[in-house]
Amino acid sequence: MNREQVLQHLTTPLSSPAFAPAVARFTDREYLNIVYRTDADALRAVVPEPLEFDEPLVRFEIMKMGDVTSFGPYVEAGQAIPVRLGDERGEYLHAMYLDNFPATAAGREASAYPKVMGSPALHVDNAALVGTLDYGAVRVATATMGYKHRPMDLGEAEAQITVPTYMLKIVPGADAGPRVCELVRTQITDITVKFAYTGPARLQLFEHVLAPLADLPVREVVSASHILTDLTLSGVEPVHDYLA
Repeated sequence: MNREQVLQHLTTPLSSPAFAPAVARFTDREYLNIVYRTDADALRAVVPEPLEFDEPLVRFEIMKMGDVTSFGPYVEAGQAIPVRLGDERGEYLHAMYLDNFPATAAGREASAYPKVMGSPALHVDNAALVGTLDYGAVRVATATMGYKHRPMDLGEAEAQITVPTYMLKIVPGADAGPRVCELVRTQITDITVKFAYTGPARLQLFEHVLAPLADLPVREVVSASHILTDLTLSGVEPVHDYLA
């Protein structure tokens, strides 16, 4: 295999790539979002400059993907932190846990999503929407929300999903340091909101050394939403180079 042939490949293994070179279209992407108040000092320890935050808030999310181009159905969970970069307000993706390896690999390699493997789930139990996250055999998060208690404005729901998103892209070099270390930005612009609801919610986080969601402890639940969408993810662009 010569140089030109190698450069035609997006990822390894060359004979069976970890993920397909396709734009991911999400059909029936279902969200359970719980925004909660946490400790300001805990946030300062994990939010990278030049990002800043005004209030010590975190959004815990579980996303059940009904169908995704090239990946198929899967479930994802994680934490996003409301931040600002200059005058622009958005979210910093702190951690994401998936039950689908190609989606995990593509998110990390092709973009900068902080994805690792986990076992999230989202289902309806009697009159409650229930989201859980297990790391291995250990439960690390349980979220519950009253099922479709009150309709939510679809425009407000779209605004929640389409805020600018910031992530760290770190690619290690051959030596001890990173070859790439930058803050990147993306934003969803192609979206259809099919339904949106709000209601009472609760969130429990349990300590685990390899899935430390509880390092951002729940002090107060601020809001919750249950949203169903179709959407396409946009590409990422660098906004800050830590090596410059």
